Amino acid sequence: MPDRITSWHPAPSRPRFAPPAGAVDAHCHVFGPMAAFPFSAKAKYLPDDAGPEMLFALRDHLGFARNVIVQASCHGTDNAATLNAIAKSGGKARGVAVVDPSISDAELAALHDGGIRGVRFNFLKRLVDAAPRDKFLQVASRLPGGWHVVIYFEADILDEMREFIAALPVPVVVDHMGRPDVRQGPDGDDMRAFRSLLDGREDIWFKATCPDRLDARLEGGMGDPWDNFAAAVAPLVADYPDRALWGTDWPHPNMQDEIPDDGHIVDMIPRIAPTPELQHKLLVTNPMRLYWPEEV
Repeated sequence: MPDRITSWHPAPSRPRFAPPAGAVDAHCHVFGPMAAFPFSAKAKYLPDDAGPEMLFALRDHLGFARNVIVQASCHGTDNAATLNAIAKSGGKARGVAVVDPSISDAELAALHDGGIRGVRFNFLKRLVDAAPRDKFLQVASRLPGGWHVVIYFEADILDEMREFIAALPVPVVVDHMGRPDVRQGPDGDDMRAFRSLLDGREDIWFKATCPDRLDARLEGGMGDPWDNFAAAVAPLVADYPDRALWGTDWPHPNMQDEIPDDGHIVDMIPRIAPTPELQHKLLVTNPMRLYWPEEV
């Protein structure tokens, strides 16, 4: 068995920025615990346990009220760990699942009852072995009412993704803005291409997330405090304020070589959403519309 890896900060600072009441961390994960929820045999990484108790303690430490827990690739299509975390949240978490394309309607209904409100399609070759677009479209056509599709891809395949995205019959959320090269700035080729995607459909949302991942020093970026990210992403949030989401990405899968301080990640929020109105949309209004619409 390969060595297990730790990708999260052992003692994140308390952020200077205080999130508004009801703020949602709309992109985070849980790992295991492995003894109860084994990792997939196909997992490309083997993390240490980062269970719901750790996640909810971080939520409170950072000043958030709710979480959207996204199924991590290391758990494959067994969503038990994510469902367990939602069940332990006392109604303060909802989730996004990863499913086998052959999943039955009854199994989808059970996921809905467990707090799932979307499915994630991952197109990163280093994380998944296959991404069958035709089967993904079939699943998307059978989702319970109110669900959406989350897609994760990198900027270099955006053009070849456009036809697939256009065919999705439900709202779409793009993880981490499709990983643009933020070193290009707000008017770079990657960000212009992503804006054209957003302009093509009014129901495409995006997560203004992962400064640590997109502006990592190991990848040629600035590193903390991630100035490239702030400069590139703030105009996107300003121009599409009703479609932006935010999350910590805790416990930061595969970031063990440049582990971010979650307090610093929260302090990015006022740099990309400088007004109270933008902050409320990013952290409360928008995620509540997607994940707790019955409370809106």
